[in-house]
Amino acid sequence: MPVPSDSPAKSDPAAHPSGAFTSPRAAALAGLKDSLGVPMLVLGASYVGFGSLVHGAGLDVWLGIFSTFSGWALPGQIVVVELYSLGGSLLLVAAAVGMTNARLLPMTVSLMPYLRARGTPAWAYYLVSHYVAVTAWAAGMRVCPTLPPEQRLPYFAAFGTALWAMCLVTTALGFYLTGLLPGYVTLGLVFLNPIYFMLVFVADARHRARILALVVGALLGPPLHLVSPDWGLLATGVAAGSIAFGLDLVLPSRPKGRGDA
Repeated sequence: MPVPSDSPAKSDPAAHPSGAFTSPRAAALAGLKDSLGVPMLVLGASYVGFGSLVHGAGLDVWLGIFSTFSGWALPGQIVVVELYSLGGSLLLVAAAVGMTNARLLPMTVSLMPYLRARGTPAWAYYLVSHYVAVTAWAAGMRVCPTLPPEQRLPYFAAFGTALWAMCLVTTALGFYLTGLLPGYVTLGLVFLNPIYFMLVFVADARHRARILALVVGALLGPPLHLVSPDWGLLATGVAAGSIAFGLDLVLPSRPKGRGDA
């Protein structure tokens, strides 16, 4: 989307999402800046909890750090630690992690078209796909479509790299803080990230289907869990998403006001 020469985005790269930064480098710096604050604080606290979980399972700190380095998807990492502590086989662990992280595939598929730009080597897309996790994906889907193609990948890469590097540090921090903080405090930090993600989605009232999915999921989750503790969560996700999608198609569209895009 072209930006007039007198747009504040041209003089202030931080004034996004408005259509453009002054350069790809400015977009990368903005991505780094946006990762600071609430996203880094919430995700870092969650990985402090994960580090404590690694310590409680009797694993070495380096295994926890390697898990964050190579996987960087908190639900899947928690599954690994929990199944290991229960004596699960390697095949079972691999299958469980594969199912847990299957959600990352549609997230990657939905984001990558926005990151494509002429002249970008294919390996760059494979590299930044490692950063497709809930927090970075939500930021990428919100900001990248508003930027020129050549600025989207630098923004997302900088945002994801900063969060990923910070999670390596906080994994180790949580491991060594285990004896200093009550167990329920450090383990409870694990739940901060999904709560933050939920609040971000609820706050974005422009996307009605998201809010509908959360409301329907909250209503269906408890009874479906009582029916089947093993499959209730999966059934809730499928049912809530499908019902919300259908309701969003059937319900009348909200009229656009002056402030709507």
